[in-house]
Amino acid sequence: MIALDTNVVVRFLVADEPRQSARARAVVARAASGGERVFIADVVWCETVWVLDSAYQFGRKEIGAALRRLLGAREVAVRSFDLLGAALDAYEGGRGDFADYLIREEARAEGCEAVVTFDRVLLRDEGFRAP
Repeated sequence: MIALDTNVVVRFLVADEPRQSARARAVVARAASGGERVFIADVVWCETVWVLDSAYQFGRKEIGAALRRLLGAREVAVRSFDLLGAALDAYEGGRGDFADYLIREEARAEGCEAVVTFDRVLLRDEGFRAP
């Protein structure tokens, strides 16, 4: 198994640079044709959301749809499908950053009652509290 960096994932999703996009798709296709999967780390998911939002001005729903397609692809391996899915749900319907929602989901999975934060936007969501 190989892991994909953020720039490869973005090129795979956006296909805005023909040569790099073709190479990104080829890497995934080669893995799939060999019966392998490509791993995408949690931090890559966070960076990808940030790039799609800040550099490409994709909306939350667009980002969520693109990442759900990727998350559901049989060629893609992740640390926790459930955590990423829950973080995507919260991101699409919330006002916080995707990374914050992933932090909350990881904390919940570890048995934490809340994430302590100074971020006032997050304090409106369940699972966050002020210090």
